[in-house]
Amino acid sequence: MDPAIQLLYFARVAEMTGRRAEAWPLPDDSVTGLALLASLEQRYPQLAPAARLKLAVNQTHVKATVTIKAGDEVAVFEPVTGG
Repeated sequence: MDPAIQLLYFARVAEMTGRRAEAWPLPDDSVTGLALLASLEQRYPQLAPAARLKLAVNQTHVKATVTIKAGDEVAVFEPVTGG
C-alpha cells in the first residue's frame, strides 16, 4: 500500500476544494507541512497563497514546519482571527 494521509478540509477551504476530505498520497513516508501546502496549491490554485493556511495533525494545531507521516490525519483550515 502506498503511503498516504487523510486530509480534512474545513469552512472556506472545503468550499474552494469542493470536498470535505480526501486521501492524499505521499511521495515518501513523510512530508513537511510546507511541502503539503505547496502541493495543495498546485492541485487547487484557488487556495493561493496556501502558505497562509493552518494545519492540525491528529487533532493538534501545528506549525507548517511539522513533519507529516503516512497515516496521519491532517486538517486544513483558514486562519481564524479574534476580536
